[in-house]
Amino acid sequence: MYGLDWNDPYRIRSYRELISWINEIGFLPLFKNEIGSFSAEEHVSDRFWWSGDPEQDPWVWREIIAGTGEVAYGKFFNKRAGFVSLEWFPCLANYRRDGYDFDARWDDELANIRCKKIMDVFETGEEFTGAELKKAAGFGKNGEKNFDGIITDLQMQTYLVIKEFRRKRNRKGIEYGMPVSVYAKPEELWGCEMISAAYKEDPQKSWERIVTQVRNTFPWAGEEQIRKLMR
Repeated sequence: MYGLDWNDPYRIRSYRELISWINEIGFLPLFKNEIGSFSAEEHVSDRFWWSGDPEQDPWVWREIIAGTGEVAYGKFFNKRAGFVSLEWFPCLANYRRDGYDFDARWDDELANIRCKKIMDVFETGEEFTGAELKKAAGFGKNGEKNFDGIITDLQMQTYLVIKEFRRKRNRKGIEYGMPVSVYAKPEELWGCEMISAAYKEDPQKSWERIVTQVRNTFPWAGEEQIRKLMR
């Protein structure tokens, strides 16, 4: 893992500090990538990853941050996980969706049937774990294939986000195992008006604003590097 020295004054020391920085810069992948310093990983300590310590473990922080609803979390960066501030999420949604909500994308034959089966499940409820979605949408043995890939695509298109992480419960109601992702439509979390706030803007203009915002904080980022992560 990469990271800053424990005594570095610029090291992010808590999930609250990480939320503040996300809100300041707008977009932040979780892990190191093609653009130097453009990740949470490179601004925290490398000592406590996967330790389970909620005070120090950035892997746990991502669970806590997703559950706060203060920023969006999901696979938004070249199919890899990261954060987007609520200020910038409408801009990303307008660009990635090209101005379409999911139903309109389906009506114009721009979405495949596997995406449709997953999105239809949300007509019956507001949130689902991956296992619940997989079963309800008819994926798995003798059913549709590539569930993980389709879920990732829907996050990349901003139609789904990870609302929180939740551990499974046995018949006695006792939690067990590792926390699993709980998916929801961003409209259910923050409202249709907020998510569609940039729909009147040309998607290309939204893209230009995204590039400018990334370069405001990371001026060394090249056009192709930004394109690879943000397209």
